[in-house]
Amino acid sequence: QVQLVESGGGLVQAGGSLRLSCAASIRAFSLSSMGWFRQAPGKERTFVAAINWSGASTYYDDSVKGRFTISRDNAKNTVYLQMNSLKPEDTAVYYCAVGMRPIPTTYRETYNYWGQGTQVTVSS
Repeated sequence: QVQLVESGGGLVQAGGSLRLSCAASIRAFSLSSMGWFRQAPGKERTFVAAINWSGASTYYDDSVKGRFTISRDNAKNTVYLQMNSLKPEDTAVYYCAVGMRPIPTTYRETYNYWGQGTQVTVSS
């Protein structure tokens, strides 16, 4: 059974930092691309960042490029999202997901397992 558990969310002031973690209990974690998405109240879930199986290739939404960094530790079956220079508009529930393709995409439909989400709130 696949299980993804996110952690590291919380309340932070604008300009602050948070590091999200996603621990995955899947056999082929080291062969899977991984992604982070977020969903603000009343809005659709949108792409934030993704990483390929080895960690050599990363992808970001323009809104977080230069502020967020995705990384992974295949020995720990964990993917991370380092978030710096946070803005109030980053407030959302953040979800990690397992990609179905070796090269990750920005489309939710190409991710087949999801975590329960972790709340990130950025105050102004």
